[in-house]
Amino acid sequence: MANVKTNAMRILDKAGIPYKIYTYEQKDGLVDGISVAGKIGQPFEKVYKTLVTQGASREYYVFIVPVNEELNLKAAAKSVNEKNVEMIKSTDITKVTGYIRGGCSPVGMKKEYKTVLDSSCNRVDRLIVSAGKIGYQIEIATADLIRLIRCEVESIVMDKQVDGA
Repeated sequence: MANVKTNAMRILDKAGIPYKIYTYEQKDGLVDGISVAGKIGQPFEKVYKTLVTQGASREYYVFIVPVNEELNLKAAAKSVNEKNVEMIKSTDITKVTGYIRGGCSPVGMKKEYKTVLDSSCNRVDRLIVSAGKIGYQIEIATADLIRLIRCEVESIVMDKQVDGA
């Protein structure tokens, strides 16, 4: 793949934040987070997806969770002091963020939205998020991402059910 500098990468460069680039083939159309983690050979716990929601107030919120987890909408709403939040339509992602579905980075959106990163991030020193273009991911120190995008850290994923408990 050709050398590409995405807006997210340019922002990291300008801030002096080091990052590692991963590229993957997307011709097969498999650009969901679990497929991407497999393509770049990284564990699910380290690869995060960026989800965009809208609250009852009509404000937009961004949530960053591991690719193998599901956003708990109640916990997410509570974390941003909303009555409820719901996922935006995939057709609205570009209008709201400037990115496309499958290439939505938490770094460099059109506007700075209140963002919450799942507390599972405390278990990894570095995490991987979209670089803002399908086929590209960036690995960044967790602390650098939190500082750069000024996000909160809360538990916002669904609890795993334990069988036979």
